[in-house]
Amino acid sequence: MDNEVKEYTVTIYTENQIGLLSQITNVFTRHGLSIWSLSAGATSMEGIHNITIVTSGLEKKVKESVQQIEKRVDVIKAFFYTHDKIVYREVALYKVATPCLLEGDIESILNRYHARIVEMNKCFTVLQKTGTTEETAHLYDELKPYGILQFIRSGRIAISRAEQEPVLKFLRKRERVKKQLN
Repeated sequence: MDNEVKEYTVTIYTENQIGLLSQITNVFTRHGLSIWSLSAGATSMEGIHNITIVTSGLEKKVKESVQQIEKRVDVIKAFFYTHDKIVYREVALYKVATPCLLEGDIESILNRYHARIVEMNKCFTVLQKTGTTEETAHLYDELKPYGILQFIRSGRIAISRAEQEPVLKFLRKRERVKKQLN
C-alpha cells in the first residue's frame, strides 16, 4: 500500500434506507477523511442505489473506511478507485450578467469549453458545463473577468472502466452461493 495522499472515488451500492447516508459519512469522519464531493441516485439495477463520494487520504485509510461501510446490512458492496479506473463527470452552472457577457466573445467561450446556455434574460445568463473538475474550474477562470454572479458544481458521478458494473459480479456470486446452500 501507498503512503501517499491521493484522491479516491468511492462508490457504494446500497438499498435505499433512511439514515444510511449519515452513517456512511460518519465512517469517513471517524477515519479522518474529508468528503470533497457526494452524490446519490438510482442505478440500472432495480432497488439498488449508488452513493459516490470523493475523498483524499492514504489508501490504507480509504480501504479501511470502505471495509467498514460494507459491514452495514443495507450496503450491498463498496469500491474505491483512482482516476484512471473510472469515467466521471460533474455539472457546473455559472450565472453571469448578460450585458457583460455580450461584450465578450461568448460564442467562442461556449465552443471552446463545450458549454451551453440554459437560460438567458436581460439581467443574467446561466451557462452549463459538464466535465471534469479541472474543466469546470478552467471555464470558471475564463468567466471571472465577466463577473460571475453565482457558481455551483454538482457532486461527482462515476462509473468504472470495467466492462460491466462491478457490483454485478458480486451479486451473481452471492446468488450462486445461495443456490448451493439451498
